[in-house]
Amino acid sequence: MSQKIILDTDIGTNIDDSLCLAYLLSNPECELAGITTVSGESEKRAMMASALCMAAGRDVPIFPGSENPIIVPQRQLIAAQAEALKRWNHEERFPKYGAIDFIRRTVRAHPGEITLLTIGPLTNIGLLFSVDPEIPSLLKSIVMMCGRFFRREIPGNYGTLETNASLDPHAAAIVYRTRARSHRSVGLDVTTRVSMDTGEFRCKFSSVPLFEPVLDFAREWLKGRDRVIFHDPLAAATIFDETICTFQKGSVRVELQDAAGMTIFQPGGEDPMHEVAAGVDAGRFFSSYASVFN
Repeated sequence: MSQKIILDTDIGTNIDDSLCLAYLLSNPECELAGITTVSGESEKRAMMASALCMAAGRDVPIFPGSENPIIVPQRQLIAAQAEALKRWNHEERFPKYGAIDFIRRTVRAHPGEITLLTIGPLTNIGLLFSVDPEIPSLLKSIVMMCGRFFRREIPGNYGTLETNASLDPHAAAIVYRTRARSHRSVGLDVTTRVSMDTGEFRCKFSSVPLFEPVLDFAREWLKGRDRVIFHDPLAAATIFDETICTFQKGSVRVELQDAAGMTIFQPGGEDPMHEVAAGVDAGRFFSSYASVFN
């Protein structure tokens, strides 16, 4: 059965947003209802999303969103990968700052049907939930690539903060304080376990036509990196295959003082609001991910 999804993304910084969008565009079980962009140069990010949609032969509504966090200064000022746009066809005009209204209208038109998939800072979603507090109850589910919830060691050079939560901690706090029918987070604790050697990645996916713009966008980003980590695609894949990750119920709060953006998970409780990914079957993920491109 197809899943109606709205994707909120900061495509243009890391490669994994493009990997996630390519997966959604190629997945026959995904009905991509729209794409919204967030963070610095949100219109250029919308252009990048448009380029991938055109390469896939898909007409998907795209709306640029907020470029600045609610309170803290913007630390992600540019969409560096947008430099490659000159080599790809894409839309150039979008309704300015129309993301929040688009999500609001679409969710209200399809109550209980939309999964909101967030793979960037949560500015758009925090503002949306603030102006229309009923929206979370009208969603089918919220799935987020966000947070770090267990204080165990993870591979790679990661600190205690996860980027999407820390770039706009106040928006993240709004989203985690809001009750929804289903609210799942896939954090660094598990996403860092789904990585691939860069050479293997190029070999495996360079023959996929939709990966031509993906690899072109990420040309500079890939230089000097020995591994590609599938943070965002993992969150997306859990929507279609619930066996990829195991989840633990509890409650999440976001630190807003020292270490602003730190996500603190309290397992269990009488009325848990959230589920966070606790384990992942990496082999099953990669099999599921690759299968949509065959």
